[in-house]
Amino acid sequence: MSADAPVTLVEVARAAGVSKTTASDALRRSGRVSEKTRKLVADTADRLGYTPNLSARSLRAATTGAIGLHLPEVLTRSEYYMSFVFGVIDQASRHDYDVTLLTSRSARARAAFHRLDGVVLGDPLVTDPVVHGLLASAVPVVTCERFTGDAEPAGTVRSDHAAMLSRLLDRLHDTGASRPALLASSTITDWGAILQRAYREWCERRGTAVRLRELPYGAPSEVTQDEIRALLAAEPGIDALVCAPDGSAAAALPVLREAGREVGRDVLLAACVDSGPLAHTDPPITAIDLRPREAGAACAELLFELLAGTADEGAVRDLPIGLVERRSTAPRD
Repeated sequence: MSADAPVTLVEVARAAGVSKTTASDALRRSGRVSEKTRKLVADTADRLGYTPNLSARSLRAATTGAIGLHLPEVLTRSEYYMSFVFGVIDQASRHDYDVTLLTSRSARARAAFHRLDGVVLGDPLVTDPVVHGLLASAVPVVTCERFTGDAEPAGTVRSDHAAMLSRLLDRLHDTGASRPALLASSTITDWGAILQRAYREWCERRGTAVRLRELPYGAPSEVTQDEIRALLAAEPGIDALVCAPDGSAAAALPVLREAGREVGRDVLLAACVDSGPLAHTDPPITAIDLRPREAGAACAELLFELLAGTADEGAVRDLPIGLVERRSTAPRD
C-alpha cells in the first residue's frame, strides 16, 4: 500500500483481529457485535485513520434489492456453472431480489460492489482479481467451496469431494481396476486441490502408484485430448481413468478409442462432474453429481440468512453430493 492510499476496511479488521464483516458491523453499529468489539474496532479505525465510504454506507443502510454473482469467466459456458446460476436466481426470486452478474470490469469499478446487498462466488479462484476485490469490499460474500487465499468470506457452502472421490475409486477398484489415473483439475480452486490430495491419499492406502496429469484451468477440448494422449503414452498400463474437469470425460472417449482401448472392458472411465451428455455417450459415463443447481440455491439462501442476521458470520453449510453409476464402470465380462 502506498503512503497516500486510503486505509481499507480489511486493514482495520486485520489490525483489530476480527473479520471484515465484524468490522463493518461494528462501525455501522449493526449485527450481533459486542460493545467491547465495537469499541476495539472503532479505536483501531481511529488509530489507522480509516475513513468510511459515505456513499457506500448510505447504500448499505437500505437494501438495494440485488445480489451479485461472480463465476470464473473461462468456464461460464459449462453446464455445471449454468445450473449453478439458475440455482442462485431461483432462490433470489423467492426473496424478490434481482441477480447482477459481476465480470472482470467490476475489478476496475469497485463502486459497483456497493450497489449490491451481498455477493455469491462460485468456485473462487485465488488468481482472480474480482474475487480479491469483492472480499476486500464491505459487502458480505458467500462462496461455493472454500477460498484458499487470506481473506475470509461471510459464509461458505461446501461438499465432501474427498469422500465421494474415494467412493468412486473404491468402486473402480472393486470392479477390477487396480491402476486408476486421474486427469486432474488445477489446484487454483479448492475443489481441484481437494481432488488431487484425495486421489494421492487413496493411492497410498491401496499401495498403487500415483498416475496423475493436471490440466490447465479452463483448458479447451483439444488441449484436454492432447493431455490424455500424453497420459496414455506415459502410463500405458492404466486400467481406469477418472476425469476431473467438466467435459473432460466426454473428450476422453475418442482418444481412448484411438488408442485401441474399449471403455467398459479394458479401461473404465468416470467423471468428477456429471452433465446431461454423459448419460448419452456410448457407453454412458459414471459421474459424481455435484448438484450445481442446489449448490447455487444454498449459497444464495445462506447469503440472505446472513443479511437477515439469522446466520452467524463464518457459517458453513454442507451440501450432499452423490454418485451416478453408468455402464463405463460396469463389471467386465
